[in-house]
Amino acid sequence: MKAMMVVGTTSHAGKSFITTAICRILARQGWHVTPFKGQNMALNAYVTTSGGEIGHAQAVQAWAAGINPRLEMNPILLKPQGNMTSQVILGGKAVGVTTAVDYYEKYFEKGWNVITQSLKSLATEYDFVVCEGAGSPAEINLKHRDLTNMRVAKYLNAPTILVVDIDRGGAFAHVVGTLQLLEESERALIKGIIINKFRGQRSLLDSGVEWLENYTGIPVLGVIPWRDISFSAEDSLDLLERPRRGENEINITVLRLPHIANFTDFEPLDAEKTVSLTYLDLKDNLGYPDAVIIPGSKTTISDLIALHGTSMSKKLQDYVAAGGVILGICGGFQMLGKMVLDPEQLEGNNISYPGLNLLPVETVISAEKIIRQRQTCSVYPHAGFLITGYEIHQGITHIVENTTQPNRTNIHGLFEDSSLGIVNDNQSVWGCYLHGIFDNGAWRRTWLNYLRNRRGLSSLPTGITNYREQREVILDKLADIVDEFVDLSPLLNK
Repeated sequence: MKAMMVVGTTSHAGKSFITTAICRILARQGWHVTPFKGQNMALNAYVTTSGGEIGHAQAVQAWAAGINPRLEMNPILLKPQGNMTSQVILGGKAVGVTTAVDYYEKYFEKGWNVITQSLKSLATEYDFVVCEGAGSPAEINLKHRDLTNMRVAKYLNAPTILVVDIDRGGAFAHVVGTLQLLEESERALIKGIIINKFRGQRSLLDSGVEWLENYTGIPVLGVIPWRDISFSAEDSLDLLERPRRGENEINITVLRLPHIANFTDFEPLDAEKTVSLTYLDLKDNLGYPDAVIIPGSKTTISDLIALHGTSMSKKLQDYVAAGGVILGICGGFQMLGKMVLDPEQLEGNNISYPGLNLLPVETVISAEKIIRQRQTCSVYPHAGFLITGYEIHQGITHIVENTTQPNRTNIHGLFEDSSLGIVNDNQSVWGCYLHGIFDNGAWRRTWLNYLRNRRGLSSLPTGITNYREQREVILDKLADIVDEFVDLSPLLNK
């Protein structure tokens, strides 16, 4: 199996973007290619058909390669959950919680074993693997326990690309400093440099590129201009750099929870030209958008406490009372209820926590994690749409019967399997356990049309393809950009 490695001088240099593009480029050339990231730290996860979790970025890279995501593509997933701890996912399954200090002692050997076994498994089915690193390969205080960068490159003897984000400034120092801190055997694997996110006149950079090649002895494979193209974000820091669009016909606000998870759910909304999507800090003014979304959370109770502590919970209650629309997904769904119960104190020090009291439900947090793909049919806002998505949650939500209020608001199932979501009578509060719900084009448009009709706007066509078809167009655009500005032949001919 031929291999290629992509590492970066810093986080957010563009490793995921370039790895994804290379997967699509190689697939176009006829290679049977697979992505790989030994260890990923992210709260955006995807559920494979076998029922395990991998980083969502690796799922996108698999789709770019024209194959289905599988566990071996991301054998270790770390999901930060506060208090300097992370949930450890090995081979798709949660195996424990650890601190950064204890991780090396408890999981390094296990982690490296699952990485090498995964690579051996992929080698039996694919003829090319494109590996993505994490952060920087030159963090000298962490290199002894780095499972993701040059350890993998050396294991595969993979020609490696070093990516630098020139938009941040200091690009030449980043490249030279990174190379200086690598061991000689690691530095020998760096076969090319890519300068990413360049703004301005290309000719002004030529002398710098010439100097960099002469000084390092490594060719600059290309300079990629800065482009405003939607691409899956790996963590919530990307949301801070997300360009804000002007007001459109429909304004939707997503709460930026402290432990926000799976915000890739909202990429299909962001791709709608009539929708303006805004991520809001809990301390900011809510205003009166057309809808508010409470997203998934790695730690529901902690983020629920944050809602109450910032008074956002009161703002949300007032917003609904004034006629607003709220949708909660996964952890956000759990927060909409009367109570979140934690009898085993898995997430906090108490047994019960008051919710937002916007839906007559309670959630019981449990140690068992529900991880599975789902297919069902819609009931609301329109019956009969085939719906696909996936569940990742700890806890079971059930409707609370209240015999003292016989005229309480009726609750309706969103889907044929009502355990996946509910909506109240006037359709002002929606709760859903399905990640990827907005990927379903007809359902998404029908839900948006509900919001549009409330404002007296005409309905959008609902006979559209699902978001995966739009994503294919985006992936082709990413590959086109890299193919135009980067010469990969020095690595492919190795």
